[in-house]
Amino acid sequence: MSSAWNASEVTPDGAAWLASAGTYPRSTLALWEEQPDAPVVLPCGAVFDVVSAPSMFGRRMLDRLWDDGPGSGPVAEFRGRILLFAAPGTAQRLPALLEWEEWGARDGRETNRTGAVPPLLCHGTGDAVTVPAPSESTSPTRSASRWLVAPDTRQPWLPGPEVLLWAAVRAARSAVRISIFPPADQDAKVYDVSRRR
Repeated sequence: MSSAWNASEVTPDGAAWLASAGTYPRSTLALWEEQPDAPVVLPCGAVFDVVSAPSMFGRRMLDRLWDDGPGSGPVAEFRGRILLFAAPGTAQRLPALLEWEEWGARDGRETNRTGAVPPLLCHGTGDAVTVPAPSESTSPTRSASRWLVAPDTRQPWLPGPEVLLWAAVRAARSAVRISIFPPADQDAKVYDVSRRR
């Protein structure tokens, strides 16, 4: 076995950090000892919050965090969504910041400027999320849940609401092509001026 650490593998310290979110951390760790490929439901709010985004948009956010920003905390993929682990309190603050950026929908119509922004789900105190198993599944088919950036310490860095807002805004902007030319008027008459004498 290689001594190089893989970013998608949870270390023992990372597993201890994840398990510390639950009511019975030792039971969670014992379960993972017996079944290292078992996902677990853990509560949010005390150790971490989670911001969930659709897969494509979440990957764009992750790209912005790593290419242009400070990096990310742990990140998982679960059933077509990207789960960005964030600092406790993020789930309470981020929706207000997104609303301030005119992100959400009001009265059934989109108010964001780009039209390319999906809803972000914020899980905090009182919520729970299913986290992938610490070990990759040995199944040859790709699992519906896996770690993209696995926790590797007992105190991982977790982005706060401002960092995730920054990443979401930049991800939305990168998904939209901006033209300096106004859209063509479909009913306008077009004259060929190249044949002028």
